[in-house]
Amino acid sequence: MRIALDAARAAAAEGEVPVGAVVMLGDEVIATAANAPRRLCDPTAHAEMLAIRAAARTLGRERLEDCDLWVTLEPCAMCAGAIAHARLRRLYYGAGDAKGGAVEHGPRFFAQPTCHHRPELYPAIGTEESAALLRGFFAARR
Repeated sequence: MRIALDAARAAAAEGEVPVGAVVMLGDEVIATAANAPRRLCDPTAHAEMLAIRAAARTLGRERLEDCDLWVTLEPCAMCAGAIAHARLRRLYYGAGDAKGGAVEHGPRFFAQPTCHHRPELYPAIGTEESAALLRGFFAARR
């Protein structure tokens, strides 16, 4: 989670919402990404999406069933869908997101009967630090 938090800080420094993500294969970092919708002019450029895309390219395959995703914020519905399609083994995330999250909040994507793959879920990893980054980012903009 430390690497994901560093990526989140880098996103904040560029004016992006501070979310970072890391794809791991065992103990090896396969991909690291930070939120970049503004920088890339791409509403799908969430940290999770960018990390999953990079990991798939690096490994040369679309299925990441032996990989784990670490992300600083509870994934939204779009990212949860990508996690399911990538068949990620485990999802570790920091702060919950009552407004936009889709894992423990909102649609609870992985609990739906139509969800074809459910990763093992490990919420609340580094919650305080992740939440503090987000609170500080948004407080500075108000």
